[in-house]
Amino acid sequence: MENRTVNDPNPIFSALNCIDLSSSDIHLSVSLLKQACLDTGFFYAVNHGIPEEFMDEVFAQSKRLFSLPLSDKMKLLRNEKHRGYTPILDELLDPDNQIRVGDYKEGYYIGIEEKIPGHDSGGEMPFYGPNIWPAEDLLPGWRKIMEKFHREALEVARAIARLIALALGLENDFFDKSEMLGEPIAVLRLLHYEGQISEPAKGIFGAGAHTDYGLITLLATDENFGLQICKDKEAKPQVWEYVAPLKGAFVVNLGDMLERWSNCVFRSTLHRVLGNGQDRYSIAYFVEPSHDCLVECLPTCKSDENPPKFPPILCKTYLSQRYKETHVDLDTYKSSNDENLGTQHAPML
Repeated sequence: MENRTVNDPNPIFSALNCIDLSSSDIHLSVSLLKQACLDTGFFYAVNHGIPEEFMDEVFAQSKRLFSLPLSDKMKLLRNEKHRGYTPILDELLDPDNQIRVGDYKEGYYIGIEEKIPGHDSGGEMPFYGPNIWPAEDLLPGWRKIMEKFHREALEVARAIARLIALALGLENDFFDKSEMLGEPIAVLRLLHYEGQISEPAKGIFGAGAHTDYGLITLLATDENFGLQICKDKEAKPQVWEYVAPLKGAFVVNLGDMLERWSNCVFRSTLHRVLGNGQDRYSIAYFVEPSHDCLVECLPTCKSDENPPKFPPILCKTYLSQRYKETHVDLDTYKSSNDENLGTQHAPML
């Protein structure tokens, strides 16, 4: 099927650096990554160790899930631990420009299972807990495939984090500590953008403009365009550039937490998704440190002339605040009647 962009006969494409994770030339990899982190906050990661055939299978399984009747998907509705299904319009990322409605996408969160079920009875670890899984007879083999991809994507993220540490003048194992990526908050999110045509002037987006919350995000996409980045969010007007899909690669972007950690040396870049009338599927993998990790300015990123720009904050506090700001309150769904659940959209925001 022909790829099309939205109402733009001459779209701009961003030229991103490509980091080969299999390369033995660490100096070159760190140099390319650092340039990308200073410039756009986005880059491609290739030869990452996850076979292309397996990534294709994960996409196929994602399509199986989203092809289920809405009534079946609503039985898997996300819980208070941010696991499970998120309907269309559930998330509102850009309230200044998205008028009355949220993102025209549906998603599915899968995180790391808590080590001892029920251990977090006090709610001190809001991002550890039981996942919500489709019944095995509904989607045979689905859970096993997603759990395998989750494990393998985490190893890719750790490899990238080691390069980031070197680019920041730290020891390469800085982010491997137990309070960081030793026991991380790592969330796999399957995404499906329905065949809606975005109209930015009317506040209609596949995903509204936003920056990601955490350390880094890995994104695998299908062949359809949609992802755009804005290198200078303060520019008037803003200039948006498409990120071209690259088969088998991850598009990697930095999150707000890394921007805080690096004292704004590295950039968390504004991005959004425009729908072009085609179904589009992507797989996002959000990587954050552990719940109790204190995010404070790195020693290599501050000086008397450049003091810390942000106060220290616990990871769980920061993430909980951001999720609450951007998602529909779960009580909204509990109060919906059966007729609401038969529609294709979540409650209006």
